Amino acid sequence: MTLFFYLVIAIITFFAFLHAYAKKSYDLSRTMVINASKDDVFNYVSQLKKQPHWVPWFRRDRDAILKFKGIDGKEGAGFYWRGNNKVGEGTQKIVKLKPKAIVETRLLFVRPIKLNSLTYIGIKEMEPEKSKIVWGVRGFLPFPLTIISIFYSVEKLLGNDLEKGLINLKAILEKRD
Repeated sequence: MTLFFYLVIAIITFFAFLHAYAKKSYDLSRTMVINASKDDVFNYVSQLKKQPHWVPWFRRDRDAILKFKGIDGKEGAGFYWRGNNKVGEGTQKIVKLKPKAIVETRLLFVRPIKLNSLTYIGIKEMEPEKSKIVWGVRGFLPFPLTIISIFYSVEKLLGNDLEKGLINLKAILEKRD
């Protein structure tokens, strides 16, 4: 029995050490140039109802339930989603808008794991019909995600999705002529 007790203490200590060692915050973004006006890009990305068309996570469950609330494209607008295990369940709400420049949303994942994140989109005009867009996500990892992130980084988890989303967005906006 004493050996079992020491083994449990050793395992708990090991996980506590890993948790203390692991990076707890993340800030990940991707950038792309889109051949569309700054106004067109902002007007599209600020509409939550447009997200299923370009955000890759929604393509993982075409039958996910989406319920929108508020005036889309305005601060305070939001939506609830519930889908399969690849999409999960949560809410998203626009928390900051700087017209034609910045959109920030608060993401709260409820399932498969509880996680609170901030997404941000920044748009800068390079030329009248060419815009640079930055799409990113930042937040803090709770336990046990801190330990998981040592072996499978947030970069690996979200980086490709941010890239795919911007590629989808570019295709949609450049096709709209």
